[in-house]
Amino acid sequence: MEILRAEKMGFCFGVKEAIKTAEQVSEEYCNSKIYILGMLVHNKEVMKEMSERGILILEEENLEKLNSEDVVIVRAHGTTEEIYKKLKDKNVKIFDSACVFVKKSRNLLKNKEESGKKIIFVGDKEHPEVIGIISHGKNVITVADFEEFKKIEIDKNISYYVLAQTTLNKNSFNDIKEYIEKNYSNIEVGDTICGATYERQKAVEKLAGIVDIMLIVGGYNSSNSKKLLNISKQLNEKSYLIETKEDLKMEWMKGCSKVGITAGASTPEKSIQEIEKLLKEESRDGKHGKF
Repeated sequence: MEILRAEKMGFCFGVKEAIKTAEQVSEEYCNSKIYILGMLVHNKEVMKEMSERGILILEEENLEKLNSEDVVIVRAHGTTEEIYKKLKDKNVKIFDSACVFVKKSRNLLKNKEESGKKIIFVGDKEHPEVIGIISHGKNVITVADFEEFKKIEIDKNISYYVLAQTTLNKNSFNDIKEYIEKNYSNIEVGDTICGATYERQKAVEKLAGIVDIMLIVGGYNSSNSKKLLNISKQLNEKSYLIETKEDLKMEWMKGCSKVGITAGASTPEKSIQEIEKLLKEESRDGKHGKF
């Protein structure tokens, strides 16, 4: 059996920085209660490691339990303007691990809105990143995709600015951008899709079509992992999202000799290696016939 890795996969810069921050905080403030606001990143293996360091998860609706001597790490997706204010009012020590692309998006939103533009945001309105970013605006129009975008009633007397979720499928966003260029002169488009996200999307496109089966290793609630799965499925119907080696079903491998692997931006290398090791062991033992 041949196992091929995507050229770009696994931890992105923002995730690495968020984890590094949490590790440093857990050592420096070991005598304090340390909380992460929600999931630091969308991966249960990473969160398990945070728990082993004694870091607690704090949901946004439970801020009343905080004391002034506590430490709070804001997750990589960021949070809402209201929650940032509440944390400051609580006088806790705050470490903001929001990704640089998330910070760029919310700053652009505020600046463009202050300049008089109406904001259109493309992304999953239920995702914490999107909820957090749009909370910094006054009246943001949120759409999930190109089809929803085309349904917006655009006033040609108003100037608009378009922002996108950092993990949005770049090809889908380009469809929106081309549509705007052909039809509207009063809409400006900003590029806030994470570069690492785009690299991973292009890498899975390159790999999925040349393997028998494609495994996407990532959290089931990870936006960028699910988008990698969707892109892969368009090129290879035998594409599966798995979080850990326990989720791998060997019957998927029947008749497969070439396996492709990619991983979401919040997937640790350890998870990838464990899956590769299991595949090699099963193939060597010949329990499931030809892989």
